[in-house]
Amino acid sequence: MPLNGKQKRQLRALGHHLSAVVLVGSDGVTEGVIGAAAQALADHELIKVKIAEEDREGRMKAVETLAGGTGAEVAQTLGRTVLLYKKKKKNSKIALVK
Repeated sequence: MPLNGKQKRQLRALGHHLSAVVLVGSDGVTEGVIGAAAQALADHELIKVKIAEEDREGRMKAVETLAGGTGAEVAQTLGRTVLLYKKKKKNSKIALVK
């Protein structure tokens, strides 16, 4: 379910005040990081992730790996910060616009 422009705008507005709950260190995206991100997404639906990678291509690869590993959609990438969204199957608190 790819997000459309209005949905991304809504998620960016909701995620603006959030703090990063997952930090990707110098080791990159490991199984532990994917597990932590998956748990945070299950708890919150919308999370911010900080990536420590210096190289832009390395950051983009980390974003793709993290989103693919968790099954989340990328709502925003801004510098070293990524906003990920994964809708809960039950009791979803975020109602996206159509």
